[in-house]
Amino acid sequence: MDNNTRPPKKETGAATLAALGEFGLIERIRQRVRANPAVLTGIGDDCSVCTFPAGEVLLTTKDLLLEDIHFRREWIDMYSLGWKSAAVNLSDIAAMGGTALYLHLGLGIPAQTELDDLEAFMHGFLSLCEQENVTLCGGDTCRSVQGLCISVTVQGSIPQAELCERSGATPGEVIYVSGTLGDSALALLQLQEGETPAASIALRHNRPQPRLQLGRALAAQGLASAMIDLSDGIFADLGHILERSACGAELDTRLIPLSAAARSHLRHQPQRRPQLLRGGEDYELLFTASAAQQQHLAQLSAKLALPLTAVGTILPAPEGLRYIDHDGVTHTTKPSAHPDAKADESSLGGFNHFRA
Repeated sequence: MDNNTRPPKKETGAATLAALGEFGLIERIRQRVRANPAVLTGIGDDCSVCTFPAGEVLLTTKDLLLEDIHFRREWIDMYSLGWKSAAVNLSDIAAMGGTALYLHLGLGIPAQTELDDLEAFMHGFLSLCEQENVTLCGGDTCRSVQGLCISVTVQGSIPQAELCERSGATPGEVIYVSGTLGDSALALLQLQEGETPAASIALRHNRPQPRLQLGRALAAQGLASAMIDLSDGIFADLGHILERSACGAELDTRLIPLSAAARSHLRHQPQRRPQLLRGGEDYELLFTASAAQQQHLAQLSAKLALPLTAVGTILPAPEGLRYIDHDGVTHTTKPSAHPDAKADESSLGGFNHFRA
């Protein structure tokens, strides 16, 4: 997989995990973490001690990544797994418009795991941390008897007046998405069917880019009224906003931006289009904004060199969620975020751990 940052080469005669032990592993991680004057006490004590920007509120998010549920070791290298473990959590801070500050990492590690693999994992994890100027402050390690378990907690902050939640959408506003969607879902679909994804498609699945700079700008400039990161698919995640905002929406799937690689694939296998649209794990941002903000959003898009595409409109709640398919036909469906929504093809819902 092509990337400017490569995992370190394996060391000849490197220590085994059993010989290193839990505390040796923790010390090895501690030595690799870059110093941050805002972290008064980091890895190695009972708690981390960190300073906090005056006048801002605390944002905290946590995600689990479980082997054979969220990832399969034969489909992802350990550097990419480390990167992705940080990225999916940082994306939640972006979705609130915040600044990411600190991470805590918990690892449940099978005893047979090679130390070189853990080194590659931490290299990927810390590479993204350094890119986004976020500090790993602590965590925990233990032995796992059922696969690799990764738990990440991220803390960030934001001025309270700038907080962008899911509940702020109002009828008449425009629905936007950042970047392109569907590449990650396509990569997973191809892997599940024994195909080899193109390098650009695989990279979007394995090493997503959290849109922290975009989320912060949208919040600081008051451009977005509601926002969410696209982890479960555009229908499911838009459904979360509609539920919290008590609104309906019309989504034009013909406007959803796709990469050149995804468009090329769909020319040969158009039947996969619905799976790409509801697959999730894009970690782009979906947000709503007043139509009056169009020029400001165009300027922000140019500044960040990141497409921001209008894909629909917020409607009054009685309108429900309707979508226009690739053939121009309008359909009405329930927002799949609703707890009573059925997980069937007509709902076009995204991934749900306890229904799939």
